Amino acid sequence: MIICRTQSEWKKEQQLLQDQPGTFALVPTMGALHEGHLTLIREAKQHHARVVVTIFINPLQFGANEDFDSYPRTEDQDLKLLQREGADVVWLPGVQDLYKEKQMITMNTSPLGDQLCGSKRVGHFDGMATVVMKFLQLVAPDAAYFGKKDAQQLAIIKKMVQDFHIQTTIVGVNTVRDDDGLALSSRNVHLNERERIDAPILYKALTSGVNETAHTSNAQLITKKSHRSTRR
Repeated sequence: MIICRTQSEWKKEQQLLQDQPGTFALVPTMGALHEGHLTLIREAKQHHARVVVTIFINPLQFGANEDFDSYPRTEDQDLKLLQREGADVVWLPGVQDLYKEKQMITMNTSPLGDQLCGSKRVGHFDGMATVVMKFLQLVAPDAAYFGKKDAQQLAIIKKMVQDFHIQTTIVGVNTVRDDDGLALSSRNVHLNERERIDAPILYKALTSGVNETAHTSNAQLITKKSHRSTRR
């Protein structure tokens, strides 16, 4: 596994990757890796000859009162996991590699980025899309893998790639959940004991609602078929 820490180091490895036969995929992360991230890597390895993983905590997507400073940083453990999973190249750029000067121009994700989560996190999706665009241009992978857990993020990235004719296939991978149904997230470490118990309740309620709706729809369909048969 090759580890790059600067853009110049990455450029050398990128040339080597492009000179080799077969495709390569990108898995962008902010570190603090868990089974969800590792699933992305495994999925990418099934379809591509090589996998590049980036670890970068992007300051542009954190609001003034958000958790940039306290976001979990576990680089040593992350690198061990990536070595185990067979990542080919890991790039850990510094802020200066991606933002040499104050970022004057950013992606505008409105109206998609203004809805749902974006309505409470002003500028978050603009910052996310900006750094993803940078990575897609600097890495130039054949495909990039993202989790479906961040559904709004995935939708924005897919639309951005389509609108700007980026020659990278965006692949969404199913959400990985803990035994109690909670979606795995690097930020789960911030939950206290009570919050960790309460966190899966929403997922269970939504799942119950979906199952109940499906059951009701099936019952209505059976009833309609029965009435039609009776009329005959």
